[in-house]
Amino acid sequence: MKKVLLTILAAAFVAPIAFAQEPDTATSPSPHGFSANVSVVSDYRFRGFTQNNFRPALQGGFDYSHASGFYIGNWNSNVSSDLFPGGNLEMDFYAGFSREFGGVGLDAGVLYYNYPGSTSAKGGTIYNTELYLGLSYGPFFAKYSHGVSDFFGAPHSKNNFYLDVGAEFDLGDGWGVNARVGYQKLKNDPMLSGYVDYAAGVTKDIDGWVIGATFVATNHRDWYQTTKGRDAGRPGVVLSLARAF
Repeated sequence: MKKVLLTILAAAFVAPIAFAQEPDTATSPSPHGFSANVSVVSDYRFRGFTQNNFRPALQGGFDYSHASGFYIGNWNSNVSSDLFPGGNLEMDFYAGFSREFGGVGLDAGVLYYNYPGSTSAKGGTIYNTELYLGLSYGPFFAKYSHGVSDFFGAPHSKNNFYLDVGAEFDLGDGWGVNARVGYQKLKNDPMLSGYVDYAAGVTKDIDGWVIGATFVATNHRDWYQTTKGRDAGRPGVVLSLARAF
């Protein structure tokens, strides 16, 4: 999913801790930052697979960040109750730390997915919890996500992982291109132990509104099917309109 919308963004770094003086609010900017985002997409794809039967989705969230690198946020999207029985909303909550060290960006945190009103195969609300660690250098990025809970309610599927690598390039005049590939490793899945998904897209920023078109595909398009019998991971183009505030 992504997040970021842009997102959607592995090993430990240790840096000396600097204790800064209390900022002079009369001359220094506030160390606190608040932002929001909203988007409309023609299809919500999570790691290559549709989450709402190839129908449009309204998405958005809120973020708080601190000058120290700490951040916390929430992101939401409508989803299909056919995929998440009893639930038609995804609510993500995340917190982490993001800083740059010698030109290398580090992003580490925890992400919790929740589907209110849904019912998992073993009872209770469907959810998923992942720890993530990401690196970036210039336009390139890599992110590792490790599942510390059962994979969206699938029994005995802890310790699954997802590796995502890619790049984003600014072409100037509001144009951008991006490409990425991801690998999802699952445990105890009778249909599939792992798969690869791909995406490549182009964006155009028009006065703060970002229009996008992204081609999405997987190497196991038929992992599961929609209620209309279509492969949930079939190749397709996702159109989007997004704005950050």
